[in-house]
Amino acid sequence: MTNNILPTYARTDITFDHGDGCELISTTGERYLDFGAGIAVNSLGHAHPHLVDAIQQQAQKLMHVSNLYKIEGQEVLANRLCANSFADKVFFANSGAEANECAVKMARKYKSAQHCQNGGEEQDAPFRIITFDGAFHGRTLAMIAAGGQEKHLEGFGPVVDGFDHVPLGDIEALKAAITPRTAGIMIEPIQGESGINPVDPSFLRELRTLCDENELVLIFDEVQTGAGRTGALYAYQLHGVEPDILTSAKGLGGGFPIGACLASDIVAGPMSAGSHGSTFGGNPLAMAAANAVLDVVLEPGFLEQVREKGLLFKQKLASVVDGHPNVFELVRGEGLLLGLQLKCSPQDMVAASFAEKLLCVPAGGNVVRLLPPLIATEKDFDAAVMALERAAARIET
Repeated sequence: MTNNILPTYARTDITFDHGDGCELISTTGERYLDFGAGIAVNSLGHAHPHLVDAIQQQAQKLMHVSNLYKIEGQEVLANRLCANSFADKVFFANSGAEANECAVKMARKYKSAQHCQNGGEEQDAPFRIITFDGAFHGRTLAMIAAGGQEKHLEGFGPVVDGFDHVPLGDIEALKAAITPRTAGIMIEPIQGESGINPVDPSFLRELRTLCDENELVLIFDEVQTGAGRTGALYAYQLHGVEPDILTSAKGLGGGFPIGACLASDIVAGPMSAGSHGSTFGGNPLAMAAANAVLDVVLEPGFLEQVREKGLLFKQKLASVVDGHPNVFELVRGEGLLLGLQLKCSPQDMVAASFAEKLLCVPAGGNVVRLLPPLIATEKDFDAAVMALERAAARIET
C-alpha cells in the first residue's frame, strides 16, 4: 500500500491493535509494557473502564456543539480545575501548543490593557516573553520561536518576534533580559523534551519575586508535568510558587485531545468576547474524558500514591544505573516523570528496550524518558527494570 502520510515521524515498524492497563498489544499479538504512555498522555493507561464508559456515554448523547452555546461539561471541568489550583478562569483548547498560544496572547492582552490604562499607546505596550534555553512549548510557528531550538526553527522562515531566551537557572541573565517591552516569563517546572531537567525550586521562587517586582506575568507550561504526573495535580504545587497562567494538556484527557489555559481573574480580565476562540476546544466529548480523568486523579490518596510510586520506581532505576555504569549515568525527575541519562545514544536504548518489549521515549541530553501510566504497579516497575537490564546487556555486548 502506498504511504500517503507526511513523513514527519521516524516511525517504528509496528502497529498496535489495542491496550490493556499498562500494556499495548500489537496486531500480531505481541504485548509491550508501555512506559511512554503516548508521551505522558495515557495517564490512566489503556482502556481504563471509567474513562471508556464516560466517553461512550457522552458519544451516545452529543460529541460536538459550538462554543456559541453553554456546554455543561466545560463548566464542571473548569470549576474542578479552579477549585484544585490557583486559577479563577479556564480556556479550553485541543492541545498543549494551543494552550500555550492562549497563554501568550493572554499575557500580551493583559499587559496591553494595563499599559493603555496608564496612559500609554497600544503600539508601545509590553509584549515580549522571556523563555529559557532547552525549552519546548509546541510546534506552532509562535511556539517554536518560544522554544528557540534551531532544530525546530530551521527551514520555516523568519522567526516569530516576541521571545527572548536566557540560560535556565541564570538569574542575572534573566534580570538583564527584562526591558520595558517585557510582558512575562514562561517556563516548564521540569523541562521534558530536553531531558527531564527539573528547575530548582529556589529559581522558581525568584521568578515569582521578579515578576511581582516588575509587574510581569508568570506562565508555567505544565503540559507534560500536569494532571498528576509529578504526584501533585500540577507541579507548581510541590514548590508553593503560584503562576499567573498555567497550561495543561497531555494527561488531562487520558488519551483524548484536550488543552487548557488556566489563569487568575486579574490576568484573564481583558480576555473579552471575541478576543480568542476555538471551534473544537471544550467539546462535550473532551470534557467527559477530562472529567473522568479527574474523577480518578482527585480520588483521596491517589496523588500521594503517585509520589510514593515515583520514589519506588526511582530507587529501582538507581539500581539499574549502578549495575550498568557503562550504559547509564543517572536517573532524575519527579513522580512518574523520570529520565535516565545515558552513555549511549537514546535511540540505541529505545531500540534495545523495544526489543525487550518495553516502550520508552527519547529526549535531549542523551536521555530516555520513562512515563508510565499513573496506575502502574510495583509489578509493572519490576518488569520495566528487568527489561532495562536486558536492554543494557544488549548494548554492552
